[in-house]
Amino acid sequence: MGLRTKTALVIAGTAALVATLIGLLVHQLTAEDQRKNAAHALDARLVEAVSAYASGVDNGALVNPRELPATLHRTVTERPVRATCLQHPDGAEPVLWAATRSGRDLIAVRRSYAPQARALAELDRVLVGSGAAVTALGSVLGIVAAAGAGRRITASARTAQRIADGDLTDRVEPRGKDEIARLGAAVNTMADALSARLEAERRVTADIAHELRTPVAGLVTAVGLLPPGRPAELVSGGVDTLRSVVENVLEVARLDVPGVERAQCEEVLPSALAHRAAALAEGDVEVLVRGESTVTTDHRRVERILVNLIANARLHGTPPVTLEVAGSAVRVRDHGPGFPAELLSHGPQRFRTGARERGAGVGLGLTIVDGQARVLGARVSYENPPDGGALATLDLAPES
Repeated sequence: MGLRTKTALVIAGTAALVATLIGLLVHQLTAEDQRKNAAHALDARLVEAVSAYASGVDNGALVNPRELPATLHRTVTERPVRATCLQHPDGAEPVLWAATRSGRDLIAVRRSYAPQARALAELDRVLVGSGAAVTALGSVLGIVAAAGAGRRITASARTAQRIADGDLTDRVEPRGKDEIARLGAAVNTMADALSARLEAERRVTADIAHELRTPVAGLVTAVGLLPPGRPAELVSGGVDTLRSVVENVLEVARLDVPGVERAQCEEVLPSALAHRAAALAEGDVEVLVRGESTVTTDHRRVERILVNLIANARLHGTPPVTLEVAGSAVRVRDHGPGFPAELLSHGPQRFRTGARERGAGVGLGLTIVDGQARVLGARVSYENPPDGGALATLDLAPES
């Protein structure tokens, strides 16, 4: 149940409760006032009847009536008072009684209470109708108020989600000076701080990588001058790894800047890209084609993504590694321990492999995969199949 629905229900419930309480209060006060007035008038008639009975004049008063309510009979028998009693016979109209004792006799008068009962019932109908109207009006006002607040909160939430997804230029447009406006301003402040921090991080990373490029190139040249042997092989392997890391860091830095990298798209079959990536990966990678559809994409960037996914599967998984083409999607599957829970929850993060059992690596391969996918407008998802292993899916046409 959303906030708008909850707010509307609270306002409608409050209106219904207030209308009910007011209706009960008006009903009670009106009923008491009616009975008091009717009893007062009937008591005055009883006084006249007692006076006439004492004078021997018959004015219609009842003497020792058998139908006198037991409560009233007991009251006037025990004490010499005048009393009234409202009787509700089964299946008959209500009757108001008044009685007193005159010597050994009980003198009583009665009057139908039906007019008062009908007037009270009519009042109840009016109160119920008014309460329903007030509740309906409260519901409408509640829905309107809740809808306005809900739209503003939803807009702030969507903006925050877009910022979390990487669009650091998006901002909330605060309106008013209430709590929702302060929330929007806080989201904007958070986005500004996050953007500044990421930009500073990107610049530092890019600067370091640029500074390392020249000495790394020198190391590559120097390694080529070493005499053949095991020491030269060890140094060459370390230099190649360092060069790869520097190039990856520079690529991540470029991908972090919106608009710097642009895709050069053309129509191509996903199976051709999968076979090309398998060949570039230089290993035993099986390509399965389950059916495909032509896509418009940048084949160079797709191959980069697939090669990185294959390398990740080899580094952290267990053979066999397969590429499966289905429609516009290409799936890379291994049979290792699977992706760590942190990666499945938050996505790839640079310089983090996610878990010790994932083995070596600096955590840039999948970061580059996500960055290149953003440039292509593609979508990459990660999951651990029930039968084990890790499965990465590259959908080249997520909107189709």
